[in-house]
Amino acid sequence: MKAPFRKAAALAAVLVVGASATAYALTAEIGPTVVSATVTVEPRELPKSGGAPVSLRSVTRVGTKDGSTPPVLQELQFLIDKHGRINNKAFPVCSPAKLEGTTPSQARKRCATALVGKGVGKALVTTPGKAPFRITSPLSFFNAPPTGGKPTMIVHGYETVPAPKTLLVPIVIERVAGGRYGFRTRVEMPEIAGGDGLPILAEATIGATRKRGGKEIGYIEAYCAGGRLQVEGSLNFANGDNFPATLTSPCHVPR
Repeated sequence: MKAPFRKAAALAAVLVVGASATAYALTAEIGPTVVSATVTVEPRELPKSGGAPVSLRSVTRVGTKDGSTPPVLQELQFLIDKHGRINNKAFPVCSPAKLEGTTPSQARKRCATALVGKGVGKALVTTPGKAPFRITSPLSFFNAPPTGGKPTMIVHGYETVPAPKTLLVPIVIERVAGGRYGFRTRVEMPEIAGGDGLPILAEATIGATRKRGGKEIGYIEAYCAGGRLQVEGSLNFANGDNFPATLTSPCHVPR
């Protein structure tokens, strides 16, 4: 029964987003599990070609309708609109070694010039014998040295349960050819709270800028084609559930 239910949820997601070129939020369900996701690109007024600095904000939530424990989120995958670029070479880099063992404030101070995004992550901790509780960590996104020539970010998080620990997650951005999308990335969720933590919220805003030759350069730049920018995502859970979603953020070219 689970497979048809999963396909039905995927179809519903496509219908919800496809109903409007300005749709950028989605809620989907499989059994008791509820996932919601949004993506917004700002500013919405963008050039017809070339590109201008933008910030990309995403919010992903995982929960349940009946208050039960949600499944473990293992991986996120994204396909990102081809009408843009990543200017990783225009920004300083920060290596994983420099971030090891740092708190959020220490990391942001140590690698301030490489900071390209910020956010927050939350997890539900279900330690046996104890009532479930939530933990929260600031998230910091740093421009990292390329991986095999591919743009790379490091996501820095920090937990205090069961003991203080720095969490570092690499995000490699690959180019893809054909269709609506030009970039692909995959995020493997780290072990949280000694394996007892379940990710329930991830908020992120990525899009630093800097001056270069008298011109403002964005870590992410985009232009408007067809009135929208589009992201296709997939959340994969340890129990086999998969939540696909196609999200769009409206844009327009100035007259």
